[in-house]
This record gives sequence, C-alpha cells and structure tokens, in this order.
Amino acid sequence: MTKRFIILIDFSEYSSNLIKYAYDWSKQANAELLLVHQTNVLLPGLIDYSSKQQIIQQNNQKALDKLKSLTNDIISSSDKVSFFVSEINLQTILTNLLAEPFHNLIFTGLKGTGLLKQLFIGNVALQLIEKVKNIVVAMPKEIYSFNHEKIFIAVTEKHPLNILELNYFLNFFDKENTCLTFFYLAKPNEKTKGIEKQLNNLHSLFSEKFDTKTVIYEGSTPFEDIKKIINNKEEEMLIVQKGSRLLTDQLFRRFLINELVYEGQTPLIILP
Repeated sequence: MTKRFIILIDFSEYSSNLIKYAYDWSKQANAELLLVHQTNVLLPGLIDYSSKQQIIQQNNQKALDKLKSLTNDIISSSDKVSFFVSEINLQTILTNLLAEPFHNLIFTGLKGTGLLKQLFIGNVALQLIEKVKNIVVAMPKEIYSFNHEKIFIAVTEKHPLNILELNYFLNFFDKENTCLTFFYLAKPNEKTKGIEKQLNNLHSLFSEKFDTKTVIYEGSTPFEDIKKIINNKEEEMLIVQKGSRLLTDQLFRRFLINELVYEGQTPLIILP
C-alpha cells in the first residue's frame, strides 16, 4: 500500500518548515504528500444558498492558490504532491482521508506561544491526538530537515505501547541506521521490577531489526538525566503512547512539551 504524509497547513510561520521536514522525509520513505488546509469562511447573517456557496468557493480557491505558491520553492514539480482545501470540519476531513487506501502519517505544527499552549500542546494537535485514530507527527517550529538516527520511545505500565502502530510507524524508516531506545521515567523510590520486564520484552521484540537499547531514568533527578540524552534537534525523535503519563499527568506533560519538545526542538510522535 502507498505511503502518504498528510500535512496540515494553517499558513502560520510554522508552515514552511513543516513542509520542508515532511518533504525531506518523504524522499527517503518513498511517500506521497497531501497538503491539507481548512478554510474559515465568514458569511453574512442573511444570505441565500447560492451566494453562500460562491463565497465559500472563492475562499477555498484563494487558499488553494496560496497553498500551491507556498510549495513552489520547496517541492520539486516532479514529486508526487496533491492538495485538499475545504471549509468542512478538520476532523471530518481527516476521517474521510484516512478511509482511503494509504499508509498515512499526519503532520502538524506545535505552537509554543505561551505556557498554557505549551502545556496543552495547542488546540489542533490536542484534538488530533484525542480524536483521530492515526499516528500524529507533531513538529516544533525550528526543525526543517529529516534525520532519524535516534528514536526514543517512552514506556509506561498503565498504557502499554500499541505494538501494531509502532511497527507501522517504523516501516517509514531505514532500519539499518536507526537506534531505538525504550525508556521509563520512574518516580522517586518507585519499584521498577515490572517495567524492567516490559522493557526487556520490547528489546527482544525489536532487536532483530534495529539497534535497540533500554534505560530507566530514576533517582532524584530523572528529568535532568533524560535531558542530557534527548537534546539534539538534528537526529532525535520522541515517541509517546496516547493516554500515557507523559501526556496526561501535568508535571510530566510540562516536562515533555516545554523542555524536550520546545526547548530541545525534538519531533514528537503520538501513537493511537
């Protein structure tokens, strides 16, 4: 089945780098690109149906022209790229697109303007994580080139990794040059025997295809310890399972989003 990157574009300052990153990755993964934009059409209160549709079509056409213009200097004309512009709800758009026969990844920008938005990952990204049953690649602003040498995968006991989705995601990578590190962030004095077994099982499961490592960050400063490892925006990715403590617990989310993703400029992948 054909691989496809669905890239959500809102014409913000994040859009150009998001396209560059997905395009760079697509060349290595042999994936098609689909750029998606949801228009926000303001209509007069009293308007007939025909006039309403005309205004919507005009707004959609302007957005489509802008979308194509945005890609002209980034994507080669010989590469497979398509566009989708609509005024309908973004979740509906994605539900319809995900029903098509493709292996999809959804790309969205992470906007870090203000502590509240950082903590809650931004409205669009948060809605995708909660409502769309597909892998979401959430990108901080400064990243524009794809490198995949190191993939860090957060492991928890209450929300085990979706192994099927993780395998699905790893099919977008060159296995020969990719190192997987399964890690756990322990609370002070937490017993880790159970998680050690889980980490060992994951190591056994993936070690035949990848260079695989496991680590437990524990003690009094686990956050500081992991920041010494995940801090290189050139070659790292961070994978988190939907529903895990890193996304639901306020302390862990603040650390994940503020310190690893925004400050460390690390791409964040959420498994459904």
